[in-house]
Amino acid sequence: MNKPLKITRIGNSAGIILPKEVLARLRVGPGDELYVSEAPDGIRLTATDPSFAEKMEVAEKIMREDRDILRELAK
Repeated sequence: MNKPLKITRIGNSAGIILPKEVLARLRVGPGDELYVSEAPDGIRLTATDPSFAEKMEVAEKIMREDRDILRELAK
């Protein structure tokens, strides 16, 4: 999807209006939060907190490596 978005004035700030298709792909709606982060190829807009995703990747790695220990602890 490659769609130009117009920047509009909102009080003393500026904003963009996201089309329905973009909101549907992000699975967000009015009142939800979006996260903006820098990426090697530009700016990334996501519905999930990138720092939380990084923490979950580390946790999943630990759970895979220590699966046997965690299984014993769960007993």
